[in-house]
Amino acid sequence: MTKIARADVVGSLLRPEYLRKARVDWRDGKVSDADLKSLTEGAIKDAVEMQEAAGLDVVTDGEFWRPNFIATMGVREGELGSVSGFETIQADPQWMKLWKNPDGEFNPLVEGDVGPRSLIVDKVGKRYDIVGQEYPALARSVTKARPKYTFPAPSWHRVAWEKEYSGGAYPNVRDFLLDMRDYIRGVVEQLIELGCDYIHLDAPNYSQWHIDPSIRAKFKEWGRDLDAELIEDAEIDNSVFDGITGITKAIHLCRGNAPGGRYLADGGYGRIAADLFPRLSNYDTLLLEYDSPRAGDFSPLVHVRDGTTVVLGLVTTKDGTLEDKAVIKQRIAEAAEFVPLESLALSPQCGFASGEYATTMSIPQQEAKLKLIGEIADEVWPND
Repeated sequence: MTKIARADVVGSLLRPEYLRKARVDWRDGKVSDADLKSLTEGAIKDAVEMQEAAGLDVVTDGEFWRPNFIATMGVREGELGSVSGFETIQADPQWMKLWKNPDGEFNPLVEGDVGPRSLIVDKVGKRYDIVGQEYPALARSVTKARPKYTFPAPSWHRVAWEKEYSGGAYPNVRDFLLDMRDYIRGVVEQLIELGCDYIHLDAPNYSQWHIDPSIRAKFKEWGRDLDAELIEDAEIDNSVFDGITGITKAIHLCRGNAPGGRYLADGGYGRIAADLFPRLSNYDTLLLEYDSPRAGDFSPLVHVRDGTTVVLGLVTTKDGTLEDKAVIKQRIAEAAEFVPLESLALSPQCGFASGEYATTMSIPQQEAKLKLIGEIADEVWPND
């Protein structure tokens, strides 16, 4: 196993305003591909410099190339991504209606009974070389930290299969997810060839759909068997890394991250831990969200496999207020009652901007949070 990154980061970062504007102008045909590429690479260089100065052990490119963290497809615009076969369909929004405000009240991403959804309608294919576009710029920007590459887990894509629209290409959702698994395995292999030694899959279904009673009830109405899906999703996600050694293989269990601090699920990992954690045998690192009471306590960590690093997402990305260092240290000590301290690390709870726009904090507030993580990691694990 590679060295543990005690001060970690989940993935997305707040975009500088000039980059957000350039991406809008690029879509309107006012900025050329070459100019957008130059601006993006400059923003990545600055973002890496900021993360390294904050004392992080690994850094990302902020996911600045992407319209959202789901690099394979657009959330509403299926054609916006590296994978072909998706299409924008006017359909029942389903999962898009399950988002909640910070106060817990439902606040859908799509209003009404019909709205745009990205659905798989043809066989999975490769639209463009996303690794070749993204990773070299990140690797060139790094001076002392490890470059980390983030990508959605196969299971996240379950929301993109509907029998009515997808059945012609994939009679069942399992065959679709296995094709997504194979595509993502190719991403992993390409990254390893380029020298990347930290690969992090993101947003599997587990803690978005499976832990919240209100969400489970909705899925039951739609005829879904979540207990069976949990096992299938975990095994498919795990198989991405079959036979792969010598790198850090991580997965981030997200509860949903949308503008305005919106999220999907309330509830701790206890509902899924016993069935899930032992099945993630190919992962040596779990990034878990623990920034608020809705995440539950640390007791489910007893189900984590021995030797697995647990990265505690104790610093929230949903509020710009800076956490108290003493409180974070105390919570690390509480987690160490269930997982040895030497197997723990620290990170933000989620990405800072899962899409191009985020309104939860300013860029200086983001930087202060990352510096806090670096400082705490140095103090809690001084020999690393």
